[in-house]
Amino acid sequence: QVQLVESGGGLVQAGGSLRLSCVVSGSTNYIIAIGWYRQAPGKQRELVAVISSGGTTNYAESVKGRFTISRDNNKNAVYLQMNSLKLDDTAVYYCNAVVSGDDGNEYDYWGQGTQVTVSS
Repeated sequence: QVQLVESGGGLVQAGGSLRLSCVVSGSTNYIIAIGWYRQAPGKQRELVAVISSGGTTNYAESVKGRFTISRDNNKNAVYLQMNSLKLDDTAVYYCNAVVSGDDGNEYDYWGQGTQVTVSS
C-alpha cells in the first residue's frame, strides 16, 4: 500500500510558476515510478511527467521545457516545478505511483488531486 498526498496548487497568472509536491508514504521500496497527471474539465486524464525509480524522466510534449519533475528521497517527495504557465495548464493535477506487488503485478495508486488554475 502506498499513500500519496499532493499540495501546492492554486491560482496563478499566465506566465507564472507553481511547484506541486507529492509526499509518498507506505511501501515506498516497491515503487517503480511516480508521475504527475492532469485532468481538465471535459477532457481525459493525461500524463504530464514521470520519474522512474532509477531517475529517468519523461514529459508530455506540451510541457517540455517548462515543467520539471524531481524527487527528494530523504523526504519521500516528488515535485513538479511548473514555469511559464499557460491557460491550457489549468486542470486538477494528480500524483500517481506505480507499485510492484508481491504477485508480480503492477498497481496504480493515486492522490486526491490539487487544482491548478491559470488566469489571463
